[in-house]
Amino acid sequence: MIIRDTPMLVASKTSTDLAVKVANCLGVPFSEMIHERFADGERYHAFPENVDGRPLIIIGSTHNSSSHQELLDLIQGGIYWNASSVNVVIPYLGYSTMERAKPGTCEIPKGITRTRQIFRARPNYVAFVDLHSEAVLHAHGGEISTEHVWTDSLAVEKIKASGLQDYVLVSPDYGFSKRVARLASILDCPHTAADKDRYDRDKTIVGQISSVVKGRTAIVCDDMIRTGGSILQTAERCMEAGAVAVAVMATHLVMAGKARQKFENSSIRKIIGSDTYPGRSSDNLFDIYSVAPLLADVLKNHLRL
Repeated sequence: MIIRDTPMLVASKTSTDLAVKVANCLGVPFSEMIHERFADGERYHAFPENVDGRPLIIIGSTHNSSSHQELLDLIQGGIYWNASSVNVVIPYLGYSTMERAKPGTCEIPKGITRTRQIFRARPNYVAFVDLHSEAVLHAHGGEISTEHVWTDSLAVEKIKASGLQDYVLVSPDYGFSKRVARLASILDCPHTAADKDRYDRDKTIVGQISSVVKGRTAIVCDDMIRTGGSILQTAERCMEAGAVAVAVMATHLVMAGKARQKFENSSIRKIIGSDTYPGRSSDNLFDIYSVAPLLADVLKNHLRL
């Protein structure tokens, strides 16, 4: 018999693996959505059991348009079937780098517009993980409870357990340097930042790097790896400045296009990252930590479980 106040935890299809881990950490069952696809391509969803009067937890990364739409459907479905509250965790927010439009370009800042779509679906609570910009937190009229979840503690634990020695943290640009400085203070190690200029949507030029990396292992840190261009350039600048080795740490491992091949052909042999982006697991290149324990703690605090 289901107790009315017992949370139901569901996920978008591609975020199922992470959601199962979160459910195990929370000590609640994972409820897998019923999925079907019709001949014309339309998708069918149904909750596997009654959600009426229960807190609904939805875990879903919006890394592509299909997953974004699925998340909207799950939120609206929870409201339609009278969940007592709809609580959303977005491990990876797609379009998060498009949080503003340059004057005169007429471009659409999809980081804001798509996040507004999520808020307008009327969830009660939305948590985001390691956002590229906190501007998206404010893309609503104040009626949604939001939370920015930082993975600092998990990243620090992973670096400590990595076997890397005598390291310095490196930010590929000054925009991310505050976060890198925060991590460095916890790890009690030096840090520095590179000069980066963007000249196209996916193209950057990385300038000089401080000599503080000389004789040390440089760990290049960023919030995400998309094409990998700026991180690989930063790694090259570190080696030119005298670093003995380079590793990489990024929360969201998007790895678009031939990014993985580029890293495999470089001097970088380790990429530390999380499982926020669907389909990422440890192998000969990736050293993955799970954000599930952190998300479970966040949900426990929010729902007072």
